[in-house]
Amino acid sequence: NSNSSPPPSASTATNIPNPPFLPHRIIGAAASELLRQEGSEGPAAAMARWDTLLLLLLATRAAAPAAGRKEDASEKVCDKGWECSGSRFCCNEIISEYFKAYQFEELFAHRNDTQAHAAGFWDHKAFITAAALFEPRGFGTTGGKEMGMREVAAFLGHVGAKTSCGYGEVPGGITAWGLCYNHELSPSQSYCDDSNELYHCVEGVEYYGRGALPVYGNNNYGIVGKGIKQDLLNHPELLEQNATLAFEAAIWRWMTPMKRKQPSAHDVFVGNWKPIKNDTSSKRYPGFGATMNVLYGDAICGQGSTDKMNFIISHYQHYLDLMGVGSEHSGDNLDCGDQVVFNPSSESSDF
Repeated sequence: NSNSSPPPSASTATNIPNPPFLPHRIIGAAASELLRQEGSEGPAAAMARWDTLLLLLLATRAAAPAAGRKEDASEKVCDKGWECSGSRFCCNEIISEYFKAYQFEELFAHRNDTQAHAAGFWDHKAFITAAALFEPRGFGTTGGKEMGMREVAAFLGHVGAKTSCGYGEVPGGITAWGLCYNHELSPSQSYCDDSNELYHCVEGVEYYGRGALPVYGNNNYGIVGKGIKQDLLNHPELLEQNATLAFEAAIWRWMTPMKRKQPSAHDVFVGNWKPIKNDTSSKRYPGFGATMNVLYGDAICGQGSTDKMNFIISHYQHYLDLMGVGSEHSGDNLDCGDQVVFNPSSESSDF
């Protein structure tokens, strides 16, 4: 039957021009009308009708991706060069815009003194270089400028406290001696857990504390190394040889939950984490206190007001003052003295 001519072959259709974008309703109505006309024309008209239908089909396929692209573009992303690009977080102020080298010097005023054990190791450039890997994920770029500054002060508050040699009567006070160390001095053990089947100890390698948030033990060197794509299991010494890697490992730990379905220190600080009933009954709420819970568990938290906990808090608040935010903006839930810990040490040896 000449009125039921087949559609043109693929080779016939190769020279059909790209159809213009047409709304789906218009395309559908036109196709229905063409199909209704079937049987009322001659062979030449039928071929033309099939050509037109093919054009409409191609137009339909072109319309869908166009609509999808428009939808994807609804979330604005920004590009601020090497430090932050391709992310909505980069639309906020980035760390180098509000945390300058002179402020780093003020926070860690005595790190290069002759008494310091890592003089010449730590610097602002190493921190910014490491932070750039995480700023597109929201590190220091979540919320407005003040939240970004508070998060940097919080993170560095932990770093300063964990690498401090500011004890007793020291020039500038106890909070002025952060980044005094880059590794544990005179370790009493190698921190090798022979029972770990995933991250076996390497013969001759010692897994004592190293880095900006010191890493201990073969299991943790294995976990962090995998996270930052460095062979820390075989070469843990990288964290005391390269300041950028030392900061990178510490920020990775800040940004990464240690267990599934648990928040990271970043999440509990910036408000990404919403506590459920089990959390509130355990007195866990968003704030600086919960960052200590995530990072240290019952080594610091759930013990009431202790010197170890207050030492970390004092660094955070001092840094807020030096950065111009003010310790009065420390936020709610500053301590973890009454919090039930996320991970009791009896259940996990991680960090």
